[in-house]
Amino acid sequence: MKEKKENLIGRIVEGIHDMCYICMKEMSSLMKDEGVLIFFIVVPLVYPLLYGWIYNNEVLRDVPVAVVDKSHSALSRDFIRRYDASSATRVACHCADIEEAKQLMGKDKVFGIMYFPSDFSDRLSRGEQATVSLFCDMSMVFHYKNIYLTATELSLEFGDRFKIVGHKLYTKEDEKITEQPLDYEDVPIFNSAEGYGSFLLPAVLMLILHQTLLLGIGMSAGTARENNRYRDLVPISSHYNGIFRIVLGKSFCYFMIYEVMAAYVLLVVPSIFHVPRLLTLSEYIGLTTPYLLATIFFGMVISCAVRYRENIMLIIVFMSVPLLFLSGVSWPQSNISPMWQGVSWLFPSTFGVRGFVRLNSMGATIGDIRTEYVALWVQTVVYFLVACVVYRYQIIRARNNAKESLLKMKDSATLAKVKKIVVEDVE
Repeated sequence: MKEKKENLIGRIVEGIHDMCYICMKEMSSLMKDEGVLIFFIVVPLVYPLLYGWIYNNEVLRDVPVAVVDKSHSALSRDFIRRYDASSATRVACHCADIEEAKQLMGKDKVFGIMYFPSDFSDRLSRGEQATVSLFCDMSMVFHYKNIYLTATELSLEFGDRFKIVGHKLYTKEDEKITEQPLDYEDVPIFNSAEGYGSFLLPAVLMLILHQTLLLGIGMSAGTARENNRYRDLVPISSHYNGIFRIVLGKSFCYFMIYEVMAAYVLLVVPSIFHVPRLLTLSEYIGLTTPYLLATIFFGMVISCAVRYRENIMLIIVFMSVPLLFLSGVSWPQSNISPMWQGVSWLFPSTFGVRGFVRLNSMGATIGDIRTEYVALWVQTVVYFLVACVVYRYQIIRARNNAKESLLKMKDSATLAKVKKIVVEDVE
């Protein structure tokens, strides 16, 4: 019994020693590969800053609009003045007619046209419904949003003013009730700044970790195959005796690197650009641990299909935009078809992005994202087992190739010896 216990402890110690050896060996090879270093170090350091600077303004302001005023009344001028005073829009020019305004829109000098008919003031004065025509450039949804919402708010304000004029009111309180019979308060939640950067950046940061990790692992695997095509002729080191040791040793190397990079990308970058961050340190560790492990094992699985280092770049670049859509951030998750939702469950980024956005921007807890949290751990276990199976298949295949290569070498040596004897006999 004592001997069995000592043997078990010895095997565990040996396994840990081999894992550390494989980890250090992998780390050494990564540090010598410039391409892998770019994806593991440079891209995670620079790319989040680039996205942060692009969306640092958060909201679009002063969208240029052309005005065609056929009314030339005090009311139309007041409406235009208030519209221009809004932070969202700017009256760029006054045009004589619609055709002139269309030409400006065609040249991208303005992104909207506001048209006041000649009877605008008269109809309001008679208590009738007046019309302000608004033409918006729909090629950019943010331009349309600013132009349309600002005009809508102003039209409601003008309507409230004429409600008061049409009633015989005696007190300020009566006017207040008539103008706004139902009082409400607009409180933006989850994104208090109502900015595009605060909405999109957390999801993009998680996707950057996912994609760069896959690129680095795939490129490392492709480089190993390119540079070591005849590696099968060399005896395998005793440290590589065991599938679990190989998979765990390599994955531990990637995990150590990306724990540091993830802390920078998910904690430091949002602080630099003042993006709202509600998650705690324990929640951050609780989510990133299964997310990084699932991504690493997933990357090791797909890297087995990478024969050349350029292949992984084509695969991952092709997947980048679809993964952002499938995460449910840029397009509502409820409107994604069941088939594509099933496809999205194959990728760790789907659950990682959803979980991080809810923790970071919505103030959720690990318990609130139980579905995403459990799914990441399930992916970790499944992809680890698949990676072990695939690596075992590759090792068996490598050993078979080694035997064939050795036999060919023996046959070649024998043939060369025979040729030499024949040549000597002829001479």
